[in-house]
Amino acid sequence: MFSKDIGIDLGTANVLIHVKGKGIVLNEPSVVAIDKRTNKVLAVGEEARQMVGRTPGNIVAIRPLKDGVIADFDSTEEMLRYFLNKLDVKGFLAKPRILICCPTNITSVEQKAIREAAEKSGGKKVFLEEEPKVAAIGAGMDIFQPSGNMVVDIGGGTTDVAVLSMGDIVTSESIKVAGDVFDNDILQYIKRQYKLLIGERTAEQVKITIGTVFPQAGRNEKMDIRGRDMVTGLPRTIEIESSEIARALHESVGMIVQSAKNVLEKTPPELSADIIDRGVIITGGGALLHGMDQLLMEELKVPVFIAENPMDCVAIGTGIMLDNIDRVASKI
Repeated sequence: MFSKDIGIDLGTANVLIHVKGKGIVLNEPSVVAIDKRTNKVLAVGEEARQMVGRTPGNIVAIRPLKDGVIADFDSTEEMLRYFLNKLDVKGFLAKPRILICCPTNITSVEQKAIREAAEKSGGKKVFLEEEPKVAAIGAGMDIFQPSGNMVVDIGGGTTDVAVLSMGDIVTSESIKVAGDVFDNDILQYIKRQYKLLIGERTAEQVKITIGTVFPQAGRNEKMDIRGRDMVTGLPRTIEIESSEIARALHESVGMIVQSAKNVLEKTPPELSADIIDRGVIITGGGALLHGMDQLLMEELKVPVFIAENPMDCVAIGTGIMLDNIDRVASKI
């Protein structure tokens, strides 16, 4: 009869939905497959992701979010509507209240786009919260005390670095270097070194299976990858190893390290002292990249920990905030 409050982690790579009282009920890729001739949506989520790079000319599998913000408004709206209908969260007479997370430095126009997409897909009231803040809450940090907490949230489209205290962000930085850029780096490296063309999904698989950003951490694995030879145009298989992935990702990972350093430089000294005690927490899918914690520890000279469920931190955080949504609503 009554609608439920829901929290959405509207990610560039995945959409996670948390329903109040039920926990995380949906975790699907942010992909929509559309028939260009009729403009009809054919598939959403995992089903659409299977089609990436494998569709005939009239069907395109697109990712409607780019760098943490909406790149294709209509597709985002369709995707959200599909997910909300699938979960059946609308009440008989009422629409759900929705809490959505967004990167820290998006413009008011981009915020408005996210809000409108959520309202059109069936939300009654839409609240926006900054991603690193929600990720920190989901990672179990007590950000409401007068002490410094630092979080590095490495997602699919953006990396958000923030220092939090008293329930709010003190200093932060958001850069458009994250999982998607890593995949592209691997793809370009293999193209340059081996004259082999591979797809995004293969690059992502390489990153997950043998990728490392800190060779001294001791990962040295090999993997066969298949693609199309740029010279002959025929399929070919090559073997690639972890140390090569570290070289491919070196520049992009360096930008994340620099961003974390910039935030620390702007942090008040009292809070910096707290961060030395408490350390830095990494959340998001990028936290799972081998050696990321050791590299940050080496560069920042403070303890670095990976959150317990890094991929789910933002969605878990929305759940905790939904329990206090009336307090959140009064602040917004």
